[in-house]
Amino acid sequence: MLRTDFLHLSDCFNAQKSTVRVPDIDPKYKIAVLASKQDHCLFDLLHRWQEGRLPVDIHCVISNHDRPVDNHVMRFLKRHEIPYHYLPTTSGNKREQEILELIEGTDFVVLARYMQVMSESFLKSYGKDIINIHHGLLPSFKGGSPSRQAFNAGVKLIGATSHFVTPELDAGPIIEQMVERVSHRDTLHSFVVKSENLEKQCLAEAIKSYCELRVLPYEVMKTVVF
Repeated sequence: MLRTDFLHLSDCFNAQKSTVRVPDIDPKYKIAVLASKQDHCLFDLLHRWQEGRLPVDIHCVISNHDRPVDNHVMRFLKRHEIPYHYLPTTSGNKREQEILELIEGTDFVVLARYMQVMSESFLKSYGKDIINIHHGLLPSFKGGSPSRQAFNAGVKLIGATSHFVTPELDAGPIIEQMVERVSHRDTLHSFVVKSENLEKQCLAEAIKSYCELRVLPYEVMKTVVF
């Protein structure tokens, strides 16, 4: 009976094999984290890694923003001997070849508020999954300053979306979404604080689900999360 049920599932989702991970036995995923100026998602991931709440090993952190040596992120990375690579970007040079060399051998990549669009050639060259966090409920409020866009629009719910990266901006299959209610009583500052908290939680939950093999892509642009 069980075999019949699994065969039915494999037919439904065109699955050729299944994999079961045992967290306490299987090796951790080797990841690279890319981030820009904002630290909240990056620092949250570092703390979760330190506490053993995510089954990953952080191979390196790459940023297009230079951080001072006494920055809290830099002190954390130095204490735990995690390499930090500063690669300033321009509109004509996204440093993609150098990034590819640094992330070689990783199992997947996390964009923790990395504010650069990855080219199609970069995605093809890497060939593995890249998980992004978007500060908004996709497909609304794409592009720059989404919190201000949403605040000015007077929305009543704010959210965060974690998704796979595809060549189209902020349009990859969605892994996780979270929401919180806001009102006219919120200032732009409280609005942003609530939004950043959602981003941290949403990204961490998406990574956890992905590492636990609970994210099943299907129909090109959708996912099932068990």
